[in-house]
Amino acid sequence: MPDPSLEPPLQSFNLPRRLAAEALGTALLLAIVIGSGIMGESLAGGNIAIALLGNTIATGAGLVVLITIFGPLSGAHFNPAVTLMFAIRRELAWADAAAYVLVQIIGAVLGAWLAHAMFAEPLLQVSAKLRSGWSQGLSEAVATFGLIGTILGSLRFRREATPFMVGLYITAAYWFTASTSFANPAVTIARSLSNTFAGIAPTSAPLFIACQLAGTAVSAWTFGWLLKGR
Repeated sequence: MPDPSLEPPLQSFNLPRRLAAEALGTALLLAIVIGSGIMGESLAGGNIAIALLGNTIATGAGLVVLITIFGPLSGAHFNPAVTLMFAIRRELAWADAAAYVLVQIIGAVLGAWLAHAMFAEPLLQVSAKLRSGWSQGLSEAVATFGLIGTILGSLRFRREATPFMVGLYITAAYWFTASTSFANPAVTIARSLSNTFAGIAPTSAPLFIACQLAGTAVSAWTFGWLLKGR
């Protein structure tokens, strides 16, 4: 008998609850990403590697928890790229996907503000940290390609391991990509509104988002083909 906890969430929860879960989960994710960046930088004594390590561990661990909690509610996308992938695969209606993306962006911004408030930072900020150049864009395409592949592969073969697979992949991608693996348009937008360790200048954000979407499309096609049939 299949495990009911692993059944598609759309069968059990209505759209308002799913949207609330996406907004809350994305907000908590950004609070983790930005808050741990602030904490890491403040404790690292100028050592950027140590600050990044703290940021990485908190983000990877947080993703495992958030996906485990919210996965059965909404699918735990927390990411317009992931939502787009499911819409491309016709596993999520386009109208629902648009609503998911909207609340993800809103939740991400609120999460950034929450992190600022917890660390007594100015609530409204704009990042001055430039992350530009073709290598940064390529890194985001690769990071998102791998994230989508991780999700599709784990759902295909080890659905129950998906939270851990995603958390571990992002932990690794923080270190093997030049961009530190944003891999998420909503996260990119929110981090452009935080002039902290995790920030990205608004002028750098369009390249990141474009490459994230490109990586999503290529990965959805590639893994759709790889994982089809035996």
